[in-house]
This record gives sequence, C-alpha cells and structure tokens, in this order.
Amino acid sequence: MKRRAQEGYTLVELLVVLAILGLLATIATTQVLRYFASAKMSTAHAQVESLSSALDLYKLDVGHYPTSQEGLAALKTKPATAGNWNGPYVKPNTSLDDPWGHPYLYASPGRHGEFDLSSNGPDGEAGGNAEPPVRNW
Repeated sequence: MKRRAQEGYTLVELLVVLAILGLLATIATTQVLRYFASAKMSTAHAQVESLSSALDLYKLDVGHYPTSQEGLAALKTKPATAGNWNGPYVKPNTSLDDPWGHPYLYASPGRHGEFDLSSNGPDGEAGGNAEPPVRNW
C-alpha cells in the first residue's frame, strides 16, 4: 500500500496566518488606544465642569471662591477663611487630579474670569503637544 502524505499545514501556511493575525491585532490595538485617549479627554471635560459647579456652590455659601493657596482642597475640607462653609462640595472619594494623574490647575482670581480651572493634558506640561489642554474659562 502506498503511504498517504501526512495531513497538516505547512510552515509557510502557518506563518502567513500568524502574519495576518498580527496585522489585525495591530489595527485593533491602535483603534482601542485612540478610543482610550478620547475617553480620557471626555472625562477631563466632565470633571472640569463638575468641579466648576462645586466652586460655584462654594461661592454661594462662603461669598467668594477659594483662593489659589487654598486650592480645590477647599471643596473637601473647610479652610480657615471660610465662615459659612457648608461642604464638602464634592464627594470625599472625588479625585482632584485629572485622568492622567496630574492635579488640576486652579487660580483665583483667574486671568480669564473669577477663577481659572484647567488641565494640561496627558503630558502635564503647559504648552505640551500631546493633546490640547482642558480649560474652563
């Protein structure tokens, strides 16, 4: 009897399949990373809006925005200069850092209004080129 050729895939066929799978994985990974970057920007915008609302509530109770020295921490703990403080104005577990782990930049009085609240984005540096900064002014 003739021996049948062994059934299976050749090394070349396996390498072609692995190359195709690697290409698909690369395309999918770049799309997922782009989605994550977009999600962090959206989160930063939402957090800036939420903190701005909390600052407005602080002003209604105390009569002024926290000073630059008191910073956003005044939304969680009562500063010495806040007589009618009725906080906390944010939940205790609320982070005062942006999605990239850098503290939000707060100044009162601000250059663009009564206060400036911003994030420098993923690189954490003013004028960085990674993504546009998130600002509320």
